[in-house]
Amino acid sequence: MDKYDCLKIENQLCFPLYAAAREVIKQYTPILDKYNLTYTQYIAMLVLWEKEKATVKEIGKILHLDSGTLTPLLKKIESMGLITRYRDVNDDRVVIAELTEKGLELKDEVIGVPNEIICKVNLSMEKAIQLKKLLDELLEIL
Repeated sequence: MDKYDCLKIENQLCFPLYAAAREVIKQYTPILDKYNLTYTQYIAMLVLWEKEKATVKEIGKILHLDSGTLTPLLKKIESMGLITRYRDVNDDRVVIAELTEKGLELKDEVIGVPNEIICKVNLSMEKAIQLKKLLDELLEIL
């Protein structure tokens, strides 16, 4: 074994994760274009469709995004009329994002997106569940 084997790209855990994530997100693009959403906007909306309203801090924690990335993202979604943002009346340092009626209606429109992605990825349901479980474990560790 060569002492530099650990530096070969094919021996890196990070590379297939990075490349696979990019490829999966690329599969979302034409689907989400129909709804005028980017992938990052879509995952932010997923959080809000589940919670209806959440603090920016909560959304960032769930999505593993910092406020420098999340704030412009939420501003864009707000300019699209999908959410409103406002400060908490009890603590003006806390910003809350809440779905608008238009944002709530979009939930029904995008309901088929996950199935479209599953079909495009062409991974058996068993393998998809196993992969998600492993990735969730990795995120928990990190």
